[in-house]
Amino acid sequence: MKTISEARLYGIVDAGYVALADMVAMTRALVEGGVDVLQLRAKNVPLAEVEKIARELLPVTRDGGVPFVINDHAQIAAAVGSEGVHIGQEDGDLDTVRQMVGAQCFVGRSTHSVAQAKAAMAEGADYIGFGPLYATGTKPDYVPIGLEDIREVHRFATCPVFCIGGINERTLPEVLAAGARRVVIVSALLQAADVRQAVREILDYGL
Repeated sequence: MKTISEARLYGIVDAGYVALADMVAMTRALVEGGVDVLQLRAKNVPLAEVEKIARELLPVTRDGGVPFVINDHAQIAAAVGSEGVHIGQEDGDLDTVRQMVGAQCFVGRSTHSVAQAKAAMAEGADYIGFGPLYATGTKPDYVPIGLEDIREVHRFATCPVFCIGGINERTLPEVLAAGARRVVIVSALLQAADVRQAVREILDYGL
């Protein structure tokens, strides 16, 4: 099993792009393609259904040695025994989440500014998501923050920083040139004609 510190390419199987019935097949494709960590994001899906899907995906990620992360729902992460849980700015304090999921589960935090990145690291996040760098259909209400602060965040980083938001094969070179070392890619992988090949092509950029 890879650790979060070893991860470079973070994939998300997102119910906004993937039908629930296709989640297992998509997860298998992402894992076989070579993602380093995989998150289940299922906004506006009943919790019982999210837990059911999580239990179906976990054997696939475990077989591939890929850490599995639950978005938002610490109680589901605790129930299924996922390797990680990811929380947003409005999802409470990190210590409370840690008490729910236990010491064996890593906790990531979404951040949208240098100040939020510093705060997340100060509270002991195991990794942060930093973005959105570009406008993204995944989160259309979020104002893109651009590339200017990537190097600044890495200067004080005490945990892995995963840049996120509108990253695809076209934008990845400039994201890496701006100082990113790890990225989250969502729609560019989920909507690819050949998901496994799309993952491999991203990895060819030297992540």
